[in-house]
Amino acid sequence: MTSYLFVLIVGVFAGTIGGVIGTGSSILLLPVLVFTFGPLQAVPIMAVASLMVNFSRAAAWWREIDWRVLAAYALPTIPAAALGARTLISLPPALIDTLLGLFFLAMIPGRRFLAKRGWKASWWQLAIAGALIGFLTGIVLSTGPLSVPVFAAAGLIKGALLATEAAASLFIYITKVTTFQALGALAQETLIKGLIVGSSLMVGTFVGKYLVMRMSTATFAKLLDLMLLGSGLALLWAAYRA
Repeated sequence: MTSYLFVLIVGVFAGTIGGVIGTGSSILLLPVLVFTFGPLQAVPIMAVASLMVNFSRAAAWWREIDWRVLAAYALPTIPAAALGARTLISLPPALIDTLLGLFFLAMIPGRRFLAKRGWKASWWQLAIAGALIGFLTGIVLSTGPLSVPVFAAAGLIKGALLATEAAASLFIYITKVTTFQALGALAQETLIKGLIVGSSLMVGTFVGKYLVMRMSTATFAKLLDLMLLGSGLALLWAAYRA
């Protein structure tokens, strides 16, 4: 019971962070789920929770969604995310932890590289980025620190960025949860845990909406890098102990 309470508290906090900067919920919460339930359960649980939180984020900013950008980015992600999820199922738990940890750490310089280059995304580049990020999301669960700069490069800011990124992620996680279900990796107990965790993230999302206009770009960047660093090191530690 204590473990569930801790997960829910972290879930509300993670949902708030994700509601403010458009990403970070999975990055912050996944290590807690890994320690509490193990990596094989943690990833499907987080997939269900991510589906819920992205639905709530898209609903909170519904009028801001850029449907043209969403279509160009999201359509290629569906088969790519399914392929990534199928790849994930075949991996051993320690390797999952290692890949997740290394990927989160690699996103720190990767995010800075994209921002420094000042990349401007065209429609076909959005489609390619959607396919690549969809596949990576199928494997490593959270690629928000990469997808957020992609939507920013398409000219979206603040509410439009948050809404469109959330709606695109919703397609990815529907595909991923469906794939887990088809492969027998989403037992009823796991689904219930995901719904519980997702509820706490949804609460944090609406708290984050209130705060979203109060955070500077510099604060956003520092907060995101700190989350990536902490979560990446925590997952590598879990793999080392396995």
